[in-house]
Amino acid sequence: MPFQHAAGNVLVVDDNAEYRATTAILARLSDCMVTQASNLDEARRACRAAHFDLIMIDLNLPDGNGLDLLDDIDLTAHGKIAVVTGYPTVESAMRAVRSPIVEYLLKPVDSEALSALFADACKLAALRRPKLQPQVGGMVGESPPMLRLFERIRTIARLDVSVLISGESGTGKELVARALHDLSGRNGRFIAVNCGAVATELMSSQLFGHERGAFTGALQTHAGYFEQAEGGTLLLDEITEMPLPLQVYLLRILESGSLTRVGGTREIPTDVRVIALTNRDPEQAVAAGLFRADLYYRLLEFPLSVPTLSERREDIPLLAQHFVDRLNERYHTVKRMSPELLRQYVERPWPGNVRELRHNIQRAYILAAGVVIEPQLERIPEPPRSSDGAIHFRVGMTFEDVEHQMLLKTLSHHGNNKRQAARALGITAKTIYNRLLRYRELGLISDDQVGEPESENGD
Repeated sequence: MPFQHAAGNVLVVDDNAEYRATTAILARLSDCMVTQASNLDEARRACRAAHFDLIMIDLNLPDGNGLDLLDDIDLTAHGKIAVVTGYPTVESAMRAVRSPIVEYLLKPVDSEALSALFADACKLAALRRPKLQPQVGGMVGESPPMLRLFERIRTIARLDVSVLISGESGTGKELVARALHDLSGRNGRFIAVNCGAVATELMSSQLFGHERGAFTGALQTHAGYFEQAEGGTLLLDEITEMPLPLQVYLLRILESGSLTRVGGTREIPTDVRVIALTNRDPEQAVAAGLFRADLYYRLLEFPLSVPTLSERREDIPLLAQHFVDRLNERYHTVKRMSPELLRQYVERPWPGNVRELRHNIQRAYILAAGVVIEPQLERIPEPPRSSDGAIHFRVGMTFEDVEHQMLLKTLSHHGNNKRQAARALGITAKTIYNRLLRYRELGLISDDQVGEPESENGD
């Protein structure tokens, strides 16, 4: 198996600030993360807080002998240990021999010896890195919230119960739905429908089908999404965007197990598992009159909530590496993330969740001049702070940011209806759609926020 590069974690313990700084620079050039300690007390605290693949210890420290650190820490929790001293003594050398010291180096240490130490630290880090394997349905995660989600998916996948999946945009709700279908044992198709992207006047025909001559333009009988998903799974994304009259009919189908096409009289039995998704808080949607309470409770046979990326922050390194590995495989490259980039990824808030992380990694990968993917200087527009339909802009925002926030807020106010938002803004629905496509390419919004282009004929 080829060696997989990983960032080594190095602790430099020395009371000479200039030496620590120089060593840290060389370590970072070797793609290592560095923690510095000027005395034993700082070193002890650092070793309790983190695992180090390499610990470099000076002997003469303000509060004792550097070798005393070995008596105070769990050596099995760390990797290689090296004594680096400018004042060697027979006593220290003998003590080092009796201790688990791998290296005993004299200052000044040449760059080749240091580079070898840092390379070994990276190899140890690679061995520590858990094997990257998707847990369920292509999803990656080892955090407690994701492990609980995986277990629930496995538990209910083969049960014929409706599922309501809630979670913020970009968290991977459709991946959860596909995992439920893949593990269900159902032989039928997986059909996904975005209720917010289908024109209202066409939704009943698209979902339930129609008979020939049912309306103008119905030149032949059409099997809707329910019939297309026979024996399989029908995913209804943005369920709260479905018109209320159709919600009534959907409830009737779920209760009776049969449907009637538009313009027809014959009841058609259905064997379809329905999974619904929503970015909204479903209870708030019920309270706002957008989601029927009876349909909500019918779909609530088993609810699943997908955690945000900030709730599973320990998964960020795994996800980031997963996306880089996929890009390397696709483009036959061997690029890797710098420790600084990974540190920034772990610390960022990620309001767009996993989708935003994926888009950011893709941009950084494309812009990387060499093998190492470094942080990119980019301006991240701040989300609008809004209340009761108002937006509060800060001084210094660009016109592009103002336009971006105004457009998204207006769309949200009009229930993501592009034609209505276009009328309010005095532009065309096509202009809105083109703007949304651009925002998606920049990783500022998700795919489901783009929706479908709307015809101007309805204006």
